[in-house]
Amino acid sequence: MKSIRYCLMSFSLMVPGLLPAQPATDPFLEKLLKKHKTELAGVTGDPAGLEIQVMYTRIDRNSRNEPAFTTYKYRVDPEKYFYPASTVKLPVVLLALEKLNDLRITGLTRDTPMLTGADRPAQTAVTADSTSESGLPSVAHYVKKILLASDNDAFNRLYEFLGPGYINETLQAKGYTHTRITHRLGRPLPAEENRHTNPVRFELDGKTIYIQPGRYTDKTYSRTGPVPKGKGYLDNGRLIQQPFDFREKNEMALEDQHALLRAIFFPHSVAPARRFNLSEDDYRFLYQYMSQLPVETSYPQAYTEMDDNAVKFLLFGNSKRRMPRHIRSYNKIGKAYGYLTDNAYLVDFERGVELMLSATIYCNSDGIFNDDRYDYETVGLPFMANLGKIIFDYELERRKKNRPDLDRFEVEYDK
Repeated sequence: MKSIRYCLMSFSLMVPGLLPAQPATDPFLEKLLKKHKTELAGVTGDPAGLEIQVMYTRIDRNSRNEPAFTTYKYRVDPEKYFYPASTVKLPVVLLALEKLNDLRITGLTRDTPMLTGADRPAQTAVTADSTSESGLPSVAHYVKKILLASDNDAFNRLYEFLGPGYINETLQAKGYTHTRITHRLGRPLPAEENRHTNPVRFELDGKTIYIQPGRYTDKTYSRTGPVPKGKGYLDNGRLIQQPFDFREKNEMALEDQHALLRAIFFPHSVAPARRFNLSEDDYRFLYQYMSQLPVETSYPQAYTEMDDNAVKFLLFGNSKRRMPRHIRSYNKIGKAYGYLTDNAYLVDFERGVELMLSATIYCNSDGIFNDDRYDYETVGLPFMANLGKIIFDYELERRKKNRPDLDRFEVEYDK
């Protein structure tokens, strides 16, 4: 793995006379990573330049199978901006399922056909989906596409169903205070256009049971100050030799991502205000598609051609080998602008291992954005694979008083 050394401009506004806050690092995790510096060669020498952040939660069960959590951090700083890419899709998935439950409309479920209209020239409509079993779009099918293949259009449709105002106000109220979701993905629209969302209606047996008109969010959730990164970027093929400003881009700190994972898998261990209004059936649906592999999928059928590790970075990295079926990663990844992130609950059903692990790394050694010359294959994915293996192997060797009963997380897959 090649060594990377480069300087990144800080987005923080320096206050005269004050030192910037230092990232949180626990000695245990730092010592464990240093112990394996050979496996992490080329990365541990420049953790600041690579903007590495890691959170690991150890889970210990008592005789009643109740979990206790011990969380360790490595260079974690919620104020240190990194581009979260597709990891923001997970909270939107949860909010979409929660909103359906909150509406309390007879016949309105995640499987009810959801038809999206268009009020503005920049908007696009969706009234059919050839990749679904029914041929119609639905919240459930969009969730599958997001969790199985990180589909951008599926995320955009749920973003339009919710709207940025609802998304951000609800997440803030639940305590996810370092998260801002303000734009669609894969569509470079102006910030103003992302504040407009499409009309949506749900139909059952040819009858409209819920209609939501197009909406506009007048509140701005982006950072107020500049967030400069790198040393240049391409704009329509032209190199702009100045840092790229991420102030209007989505944001989700690693601490928020890690907390969200715990709310999904251990909802009763978090404060009621941080939970989501989901049924047990919703949770099992999430557990299935957060861990299901492409080859195990019936719809969309095209996903069977994807590699097992297509959206599983921690522990598996860029390996093309088949993943052991007794090991499952319930996760959500992000990969864009040189940032690589994974947020996972990792389980080994055969050997009784469970842990939560979240990590992000910046893989852009030339400091130029939009040039598609990122170091994912040589730096980011090997780091994710080795980090996952280091923590997983530690858990395999760690003595536990009680073997966890993981039946709650064992689900049936499509095939």
